[in-house]
Amino acid sequence: MDRKELRQKAKKIAKKYGYLPYMIERYLSLWGEDETYQFLESCDKPIPTAIRVNQLRIPIKELISRLEKKDVQLKQIPWIEEGFWADFGGYSPGALFEHMLGYYYVQGVPSMTVSRVLDPKPNEVVIDLAAAPGGKSTHIAQLMENTGKLFAIDQDRLRLTSLESNILRCGVINSIVLRGDARKISELGLRPDKIMLDAPCSGEGLIPIDSSRKTSKSMADIRYCATRQEEMLEEAISVLAPGGVLVYATCSIAPEENEFVLDNILRKHHEIKLSKISLDFGTPGIVNPYGVDLDESLKLTKRFLPHRDGTEGFFVAKIIKEEGVK
Repeated sequence: MDRKELRQKAKKIAKKYGYLPYMIERYLSLWGEDETYQFLESCDKPIPTAIRVNQLRIPIKELISRLEKKDVQLKQIPWIEEGFWADFGGYSPGALFEHMLGYYYVQGVPSMTVSRVLDPKPNEVVIDLAAAPGGKSTHIAQLMENTGKLFAIDQDRLRLTSLESNILRCGVINSIVLRGDARKISELGLRPDKIMLDAPCSGEGLIPIDSSRKTSKSMADIRYCATRQEEMLEEAISVLAPGGVLVYATCSIAPEENEFVLDNILRKHHEIKLSKISLDFGTPGIVNPYGVDLDESLKLTKRFLPHRDGTEGFFVAKIIKEEGVK
């Protein structure tokens, strides 16, 4: 359809589903009409609750036994050994004694997945940027078996409280919590083996969880986020040790905050490359969003979408910093 027809259709659909028209126009351009409707319908359905067993506190089998005795129904997430979809039968997932003891963390499937993509190992040095409220930090510490050094950094003073609380609840002892701007981490003098950057974003993927996001963000907000994300990536790349791994993730489905940001970074940094994500989930990144041709390697990135994966929207990329390349 031509531009005028696209805008007219977008306005009609936006009015029906309660979105801003510019959002629908982008979805139609990315997916076409049929899949746009599938996406919009799925966003009005609840996302299943998921939990991560915290093996720093309890073995997986032991927690499964305890929760099943309380009539919690569990189904394992195929690519995450410690992750489960959980039906608490109408009770709050955070109300059980096991949660208070730090035996499990209530966490979205994509959020768990990105730590598995980073694949932190025992005794490594890892930085988690924009770390609050701590889901990924505590997961990273779990995968590191509480060894090595984990620097959990966030700029928001209030969110740091929840980060510290969750680190304590989950029994993490290898972490250092710092308040600071992710765009200035070079001042710390660190050379981490791995970096997690779940970047602040528009949250366009969180519509199934927070319907207010249908109308709360403008295109200007997305552009602002994209600029900030690129600045954070630049800094992360500069401090990452050669041979190191950087995982870039957002809870946005917008190519403007994902593929376009990475395309700009890849053009400027020949020392990095995108790596295949071996876990079996999601769909490949988009290499020609809105008809714009981007770096072909972006197909190695992954995206969660509610109508395809039954989760909130999410994007993840695995970046390798090559040795001896400038």
